Order: sequence, then structure tokens, then C-alpha cells
Amino acid sequence: MMPMLHLKNAGFDFEIATPTGKPVFFEMWAFPQKDEAVKAIYKEFKSSFENPKKLADFNEASAEEKAAYSALFVPGGHGSMLGIPEDQNVCKAVQWAHENDVFTISLCHGPGAFLSTLRDDQKFMYDGYRMAVFPDSVDAMTPKLGYLPGKMHWGLSEKLKGLGVQVVNSKADKSVCLDRKLITGASPLAANELGKLAAMTMLEALNAR
Repeated sequence: MMPMLHLKNAGFDFEIATPTGKPVFFEMWAFPQKDEAVKAIYKEFKSSFENPKKLADFNEASAEEKAAYSALFVPGGHGSMLGIPEDQNVCKAVQWAHENDVFTISLCHGPGAFLSTLRDDQKFMYDGYRMAVFPDSVDAMTPKLGYLPGKMHWGLSEKLKGLGVQVVNSKADKSVCLDRKLITGASPLAANELGKLAAMTMLEALNAR
């Protein structure tokens, strides 16, 4: 929610979409109940979270309609590693942003969505990019902490590194990274800095037009 808060304060609006059109899932145990600003923006978009659009509808929109969008925001969470890396509608949205010079913003495990663009006969489109990503070493410890029921079947950081990505962080910290039109944050701890960096960068880009 924190990146959305900064972007909203910078004048940007949001259209919420999921691959299936089913409601957005939040880990409410981690929700900052004492942060009135975050609670307010959650309340503002609660209806959209509960009744999001289908990503396929966005993908089928005309070029003129899509020209109104300034960025694609892929939130974090382990859900980004389950089904999302194989989803063709996610692939189309990520490719659209990349090919049309639109900002892509992502946090934590969100870059798992980028794997949807993999093709056997093509180089990964983020080969050579720098990213801040949730580290596999921390994921390996989460079952001991009771956060996950078991170990992850694969590691996102190592997968990205194997595809030519330079991961800039080794801890689940506040690290953020800007590389061309890609803005990433390492963990939930980076949400505030990611929002500020995204808002500032996007405003500068719009003012430069």
C-alpha cells in the first residue's frame, strides 16, 4: 500500500486488475493498523480490490486507451511465484510496458511476474538489468519462523541471476533500484522508499516531455 500512497499523493490514479478478475488477496496480519494514511488509501480502493478488472481486458484495449497509463505496478508477495510466472496475460502486460517505454514498478517477490515473458529461443528481456529482489536466503529461513509451511520449490533471486539480472541486494532490506524504466524494491521494508522513488522518477519523466 505504501507505494500506492506516494503515487496517489503525486497525482497518479490506479486501475486494479488481476489475471482472473478475482479479488486481490492481502495478508492483513501485516497491515499497518495504526497508519491512518495507509488505512485511508486502502479504504479508498477497497471496492476495486474486491472487484478488480480482468488483466485480459486491459491487454485487449486499444493503443489509444493504453496511452493513458504511466506505469505497470506489480506488487509483492509469494503469490507472484505461484501461477503468475506462467500466466500469458501477465506476460502480455509486462511485455507491453517494456516495449512501450512505460515504467514498471515491483516490490519483493513481484519480479516473479517478469518470468512470464521467458521464451526458449529468446534472451530474457531484463538480461543486464539491475534489480532489488527478495533474497532466497531469507525465504529459506521463513519455514523456521512459521511464515511459510515449507521451503520454496525454487529461488527467485537465483533464477533471475541465471537469466542475466544483477541483483543489487543480499538482505531483505530497504534497498531500491532504478534501471531505465524499471523500479524495484527488495522487501516490504523498502515499500516507503520504493514509493518515493517511483513518484519522483515518474514526475520527472512527465515534466521532461
